[in-house]
Amino acid sequence: MEEKWYEELIEEEGSDSVVTEYDITSTPNDFNISTLFSLIDNGVIKMPPFQRNYVWDEKRASKLIESIILGLPVPQVFLYEQGKNSFYVIDGQQRLLSIYFFMKQRFPTKEGKTILRQYLTGDTKINSEVLNDDKYFKNFSLKLPSLTSEEKNKFDKLKFETLGEYKYTFEILRTIRSVVIKQNEPDDDSAIYEIFNRLNTGGQNLMPQEIRMSLYYSDFYKKLFEINNMPRWRNLLHQEKEDIHFKDIEILLRSFAMLFEYKKYSSPMGKFLNSFSKKANLFKDDTIDYLYNLFISFLNSCSHLNDGIFCTKNNQFAISLFESVFVATAKPFFEKEQTIDVKITNASVLKLKEDTSFINSNQGSVASKANVTNRIDRAISLIEFE
Repeated sequence: MEEKWYEELIEEEGSDSVVTEYDITSTPNDFNISTLFSLIDNGVIKMPPFQRNYVWDEKRASKLIESIILGLPVPQVFLYEQGKNSFYVIDGQQRLLSIYFFMKQRFPTKEGKTILRQYLTGDTKINSEVLNDDKYFKNFSLKLPSLTSEEKNKFDKLKFETLGEYKYTFEILRTIRSVVIKQNEPDDDSAIYEIFNRLNTGGQNLMPQEIRMSLYYSDFYKKLFEINNMPRWRNLLHQEKEDIHFKDIEILLRSFAMLFEYKKYSSPMGKFLNSFSKKANLFKDDTIDYLYNLFISFLNSCSHLNDGIFCTKNNQFAISLFESVFVATAKPFFEKEQTIDVKITNASVLKLKEDTSFINSNQGSVASKANVTNRIDRAISLIEFE
């Protein structure tokens, strides 16, 4: 098992979490291939940001296309109705994208797969300029093995436009069962959160932030990604590479959530972060820009601190320490809508790390309201500036 680079004192959410009853609507639809293509092409069906990049190769995609042409059973897909004419793929991304690329007659290269997220998770479409760029896409014709040593597969090397008599069959007559899921009550996306975790696991439970990003992706989240790529932030984390499960994004999210609402915090942490993420969907551009600049100014206030000051003795990033210092530093400026113009002293951070009350609040029920509030209050009392 890969060793964690961060110290997570709060038990991470997983399959043991309590599930309540939900009022959801599950509607099966037999969309034909042409309809599915149009829904993706027009941005009605989107790929959740947490989803892994498209990973299928041409051979695997070709086998799917062949199965559809022949009328063989294809697994159903699950869509989450986010709003009017807006659906996220819960399960079936690789299949849907394979169909989409085949009908576009272009298949993503290795470089192309890395840029797909920016086009398929939001309102930006893959335009013809990108599709025709051989750096990102190549011509897509079916790659199918011969039936015998002497008999070739009749669909091998065919493109969508060269399917001949099978083109109409593939495009119009063939359907894929698409189950559309909508949560009616409560109005907090909690059922969908659970459905993502149970359906789209790939044999392994998704981490909470992976699911959270798919449900609440917003312009605010885009700014978090910008911050997450900054060398100064990566140095503070002691992590050169981004976390594949977006734990670094979650740390940023959690720090801002505490800045806004630590006095209103209530456990569990996951529900608190979900609620804040949903509110962040309503943030105006000027608010997002201010929060971005506020964090940059916080990085400036940390520029002279000892290397690894937010890490434990085991060199793990201490999330509770970081968020406490962040709130203590940023809060007085945040309340006045100003950026930070002070420097945090090394001595005060070290004093906080050794404070008995702060240490005790990192033990036992670490996610309780009392402990979360106490950690930040202790930081507000002890962190000093120059």
